[in-house]
Amino acid sequence: MAKRGNGAKKKRADRVIRPRVGAASLRRRAHEPGTPLDKDLRKIERLEEATRAASRSYLALGATLVFLLAAALLADSHAVRGQSELLLVFAAVIGGYLALTIGANDVANNVGPAVGARALSMTGALALAAVFECAGALIAGDEVVETISQDLIDPALLPNTDVFVWVMMSAMLAAALWVHLATYVGAPISTTHSIVGGVLGAGLIGLGASALDWSVVASVFAAWLLSPIAGAFIAAALVAFIEINMIYKPDKIAAVRRWLPVLVALMAAVFFAFISLNVFGQGWGLDARLVLLTCVSVFGLVYLLAGPWVHAQSEGMENRNQNVRQLFRSPLIFAACLLSFAHGSNDVANAVAPLAAVLENAGQPELLEPEGVPFWVMLIGATGISLGLFLYGPRIVRVVGVQITRMNPMRAFCVALAAAFTVLVASELGMPVSTTQTVVGAVFGIGFFREFAARYSRQRRYYILTKKSRQAAPVFPATRDEILRRKLVRRSHFIGIVATWAVTVPCAATIAALIYAGIDWIR
Repeated sequence: MAKRGNGAKKKRADRVIRPRVGAASLRRRAHEPGTPLDKDLRKIERLEEATRAASRSYLALGATLVFLLAAALLADSHAVRGQSELLLVFAAVIGGYLALTIGANDVANNVGPAVGARALSMTGALALAAVFECAGALIAGDEVVETISQDLIDPALLPNTDVFVWVMMSAMLAAALWVHLATYVGAPISTTHSIVGGVLGAGLIGLGASALDWSVVASVFAAWLLSPIAGAFIAAALVAFIEINMIYKPDKIAAVRRWLPVLVALMAAVFFAFISLNVFGQGWGLDARLVLLTCVSVFGLVYLLAGPWVHAQSEGMENRNQNVRQLFRSPLIFAACLLSFAHGSNDVANAVAPLAAVLENAGQPELLEPEGVPFWVMLIGATGISLGLFLYGPRIVRVVGVQITRMNPMRAFCVALAAAFTVLVASELGMPVSTTQTVVGAVFGIGFFREFAARYSRQRRYYILTKKSRQAAPVFPATRDEILRRKLVRRSHFIGIVATWAVTVPCAATIAALIYAGIDWIR
């Protein structure tokens, strides 16, 4: 009887230890990590993602080939007597390829912070940027197209126009290849510096060092060093100003109503001066003093209009930091559109200017002065930049907006305003700055400022609590070394991007020199 009782108790214990497994429990286990079913589902999800990525890549490749074919047909239809149709077609294809790479790498920086701040979705940001880039290139691009070759190469030292044409062709192809490689590895670089490096490399092989203007080269390197540093300091100063005067105030709503109209009006004035002087200034002959006086009027008008808007937006708003930061969303979208318009009008020259120089001088007995860019050439540049952004831009958008440091609408607004102000001042000082490096430098500046602010506040809290309790561990477990090790900027991206900037001109020059040497050997 005792044995039988012990067996009954054991059976009851078994029933308690091993409960019945129902359908609901199986469904829950299917979604638990580490189960075989969960692993199978993840494999299926990865397969589906890979299939979608492959289909998108095939679609992008097909659209790219169609665009390059259209560029070749346009060049063939506009060839004049005495010019080689094959040469013009080849030049148009290279120019279209360069425009695609510029759109994929350079243009994405204008909307990257807005996407990282979740003010715009990826699709919406790409669509807005493509529209405003194309509009800037077609409306105002002809006013600012500068023949880069005329600045770097002395026309008097050219033996014939054939050398000049092949130097430009080699420079375009080298810049396109280098920007393509940088986009593939996720590094935002300066396409202007890529073009300059290409002209330098091909010019050294084809013409010699005496034919190059080294003062222009020196100014390019000075701008490479100063523009990201200036953008970083200005962006960090703007963030510090907003946090001191708005975020850390007890009455945040009153602070927002006081300072946000000032910042919106400042943004409008800076972008007005930026577009007036850099986009339309060359063609219209605008005087800087007149533009500055007009900026004062723009500032006052926008301030009067922004005040009621901010008051209406802040009506009934909770006294929270998150709500204050979200008020920068609309000004940020407006700034991203203006920055894309200005970028399209200026940087379309990187693709169009060398192509226009080749088309003008191919088959000519002597080098001609640039008289303007045909509309079909501007169309190739504008369409290529917009298409490259939409098809291949998301990689750089994610790097700039998400992967370097965490963004919100307030920080992204400071990036756009700092970039516009830095490029405006540098342009008036005659420095050929890079918008890409300025934007990325501003993002780095905000990230390092966040590190500094977080480290200072955490150290202060650590020492106060330690002083009160005399024991750090029970009150505040993080030690001072752990506080100092916390990073808010990804060092891998910082080191990789700065290293890519440093080697852009030498690498583009080396590729262009090899291309020109190969062409010269074939000829």
